Amino acid sequence: MAKPDKSIDPRILDCAKQEFLEKGFEKASLQNICKNAEVTTGALYKRYKGKEELFCAIVEPTIAAIYEMVEGRAVDDLGQFSDEELIGSWKMKEENIIFYFQFFYQHKDGFVLLLKQSAGTRHQDFHHELVSRMNAHTIRYYQEGYQRGLFRRKISVEEFHVLLSGFWETIYEPFIHDMSWAEIEKHAKLICKYFDWLGVLDVRE
Repeated sequence: MAKPDKSIDPRILDCAKQEFLEKGFEKASLQNICKNAEVTTGALYKRYKGKEELFCAIVEPTIAAIYEMVEGRAVDDLGQFSDEELIGSWKMKEENIIFYFQFFYQHKDGFVLLLKQSAGTRHQDFHHELVSRMNAHTIRYYQEGYQRGLFRRKISVEEFHVLLSGFWETIYEPFIHDMSWAEIEKHAKLICKYFDWLGVLDVRE
């Protein structure tokens, strides 16, 4: 009895990832993927219903890792924070920005596919969904500080979403433009100089 070829699945996924990275989901060709992976279309369809399911098989581990990271960094009880800690959480610290860049860099291929090449799939709005998820956690820090009288500027949920969307775009764009790690490190320093969240919140002195 012939043994199943266990190299087929990784070959399909590797070739599909390269095809999607180069051409995007909509222009990618299953025929090219099969040709490069040296498998028949029947072998591919035996494993995946179609192009979108194949794309999702590649990016969904990245989505799961990102959401796990976001939830893992969330703090449930902000009441445990001192006033100084709450204010300090809004200070732009390079090590915090580098943490996100390092994490996304570790998942670079999947992240780029989601940001840049996912049009036409059910994950095409991933970057908006991630911002919304980040916002839901971040705005709680503002609301806690505002209730304590630490932050004097009243900011609506809608305006906060706009501000934070702009901030996260500065994290996304280096991956869309394929910056090197050295370029990203320099970019991280600029982000820390560019965003003055304490000024936006009008912190009580």
